[in-house]
Amino acid sequence: MAERGGRGSGHGSLDKSITLPPDEIFRNLENAKRFAIDIGAAGYSDSRNWPFVRDFNVNPVVDHSYPQTWSTVVESIEVIQCGSLTKLAYYSTVQHKVARVRSFDHSGKDIDNEPLYEISVQEEITARLHFIKFENTYIETCLDFIKDHLVNTETKVIKATGGGAYKFKDLIEKKLGLKVDKEDVMTCLIKGCNFVLRNIPHEVFAYQKDSDTEFRFQTNHPNIFPYLLVNIGSGVSIVKVETEDKFEWIGGSSIGGGTFWGLGALLTKTKKFDELLQLASKGQHTNVDMLVKDVYGGAYQTLGLSGNLIASSFGKSTTADKEFSKEDMAKSLLHMISNDIGQLACLYAKLHNLDKIYFGGFFIRGHPVTMRTITYSINFFSKGEVQALFLRHEGYLGAIGAFLKGAEQDNPNQYSWGENYAGSSGLMSTSPDVYPMQRTRSGTFDMLEMDRLERPLVNLPLLKDPSTYIPDTVDLTDDAMARKYWLTCFEEALDGVAKRAAASQPDSVDAQERAEKFRQKYWNKLQTLRQQPFAYGTLTVRSLLDTREHCLNEFNFPDPYSKVKQKENGIALKCFQSVIESLDSLGWEERQFALVKGLLAGNVFDWGAKAVSDVLESEPQFGFEEAKSKLQERPWLEDSYSQWLERLKEGPPHKCALIFADNSGIDIILGVFPFVRELLSRGTEVILACNSGPALNDVTYSESLIVTERIAAMDPVIHSALRDEKLLLVQTGSSSPCLDLSRLDQGLAVLVRERQTDLVVIEGMGRAIHTNYYAVLRCESLKLAVIKNSWLADRLGGKIFSVIFKYEVPCK
Repeated sequence: MAERGGRGSGHGSLDKSITLPPDEIFRNLENAKRFAIDIGAAGYSDSRNWPFVRDFNVNPVVDHSYPQTWSTVVESIEVIQCGSLTKLAYYSTVQHKVARVRSFDHSGKDIDNEPLYEISVQEEITARLHFIKFENTYIETCLDFIKDHLVNTETKVIKATGGGAYKFKDLIEKKLGLKVDKEDVMTCLIKGCNFVLRNIPHEVFAYQKDSDTEFRFQTNHPNIFPYLLVNIGSGVSIVKVETEDKFEWIGGSSIGGGTFWGLGALLTKTKKFDELLQLASKGQHTNVDMLVKDVYGGAYQTLGLSGNLIASSFGKSTTADKEFSKEDMAKSLLHMISNDIGQLACLYAKLHNLDKIYFGGFFIRGHPVTMRTITYSINFFSKGEVQALFLRHEGYLGAIGAFLKGAEQDNPNQYSWGENYAGSSGLMSTSPDVYPMQRTRSGTFDMLEMDRLERPLVNLPLLKDPSTYIPDTVDLTDDAMARKYWLTCFEEALDGVAKRAAASQPDSVDAQERAEKFRQKYWNKLQTLRQQPFAYGTLTVRSLLDTREHCLNEFNFPDPYSKVKQKENGIALKCFQSVIESLDSLGWEERQFALVKGLLAGNVFDWGAKAVSDVLESEPQFGFEEAKSKLQERPWLEDSYSQWLERLKEGPPHKCALIFADNSGIDIILGVFPFVRELLSRGTEVILACNSGPALNDVTYSESLIVTERIAAMDPVIHSALRDEKLLLVQTGSSSPCLDLSRLDQGLAVLVRERQTDLVVIEGMGRAIHTNYYAVLRCESLKLAVIKNSWLADRLGGKIFSVIFKYEVPCK
């Protein structure tokens, strides 16, 4: 990346060849309106150099390819210094493009050759949170940079928190000309912790010592309280959190990160915290520590103590007549303090009957020895009854909390937020042997971005146990063979996706350039995930698809398949009446099978599957009947159709069916709607749920409204059901090709309860195989899809175009 001219820092000795942070990272400071600053109490040094921009240029995790054309209004900014790291946070309203559809006025016109609806691309403003982390030695230069970019700020006050708020008060007021108004440190930490636990599904992980997968991410529990938060900064604070606003400091210790840093500096003469951690990672503590076997000659069976248990930290230093290495002393010190903190936390957890302990603070830093020792200590002293948990974004808790304190009038907690994978750096490996260059720069630069969602997202009320629900069928973090296949699959499809994105905006002069930036950014993400599959939580096909959608949106490609969907919807509508007439001519039992076969055939039309997209591009006449001929003959790979038919014969009509639709065109019009019509004819109400936003060629809620209106004009059953509100169209709250039943639009959840829904139908490979294949519901469910990927079919024991038809009844 070419260097930009530096802006004045107020230091005559500043190296002018080193640029200040590029606008792609610290974006839109010119329009900053409101500030908050949270500064940790740990050491401060004069920042007369700015080497981290050079680090940024070689850091393989960081993406440089931000769009230059977005207009963003920053609402609040905060600078957080915790230990040796500084965090900059700001809230922005981001202007980006969205695809809209609208019915044409066809009154009195021949519509046979007219498009079904009008597609337009409009500008929309959404909210985004940005959090940026870098080394704290650059706080003064950072303030200079902010000051240089403050063009339109209206605020006169900065919200400040943290142990360093008083220390840096004069510097902040002098640099920015704003009054400092302090906030409580612990309140900010708790607010930040609650926020990430509610809004980031793969936030929490357990650390496993010798596992191929270093991180084991936890399922978000719908009720996050109560929990114990152990914040390890210079000292240790232990807080019991009972509700959003009720928490209590119940204990702590003066022996914490500052102790490790201070004693480590005395023992090793190493002054930098990260260097001390690196020394510890290379050391052998048994050269310094006295073990149980050193005292008793083996294990102490009477007390059940392992021979390798530490009996005395630094115990050998009193008897051994030799010099100890810096690495061994650092390792022994880290073990001593981590074990002590773990035991203390465990005792408090047991005292207050808590089984979850979240650890945070600059002492953790994603360091393997620290997390491993704390985990071991918790397991040992609790006998496995208490769990040591860590947070993927623990370094941002104070930053997020301070933002929330400074933006309460914007009611950020009334919305749901989602991590924007396109603008977030992700976790890096904790192993010194994996990507060693990355490890040395892990504290240099990091980003987190979160987008505000339109509505609150909640669990589907019909999940049997939301606390154990896992949407994804395969964990690619764990399954190396599957991970290699799917990453390669997405890499090979990337050029085609970029080409389609550019082709979707033929009138845009920079579409090709933006498509190339998208391609490069997503390629970089895929390479990061090859090295660090845990970077954004559990790696799944769903997260790979979602990351691709985020990257497309980042470069203003909101719906590359909009024209394809428009065309296919129009073609399918012309066939609707003849399909219905054919179905109505069949006997009851024959019709039930034809309806299911139509659902499955419709699901073949998926542009996200390469085998299908190749056929659709090379054989434009490929249609509904051709798709039926591709289907596997019964018995299907997963086949409970006979049980479904028996249920329809013998059981009463379902009260209400919730159907999650998949693709546009033939899928929803010739597959789903005839099935909906049959349910309605039986006296079953239907809730038809479609994506809120576009993803691949999936039908969106706004498109479904137009399609349904046209079908209702042709079919009296659909017409009367709409009129009498027996057929209801809703949006899922999702813009993903997959389906997470723990993050659905609140309005949908309310409707499901009100209508006493007793049947859920999930169709499509993304929704019923990649996700929800093992989902357990409290009502009857149908999961059906056609497998359009040869590798996946082989893994499931079938062939391409094998059929999945799962009818499941809840256990009594």
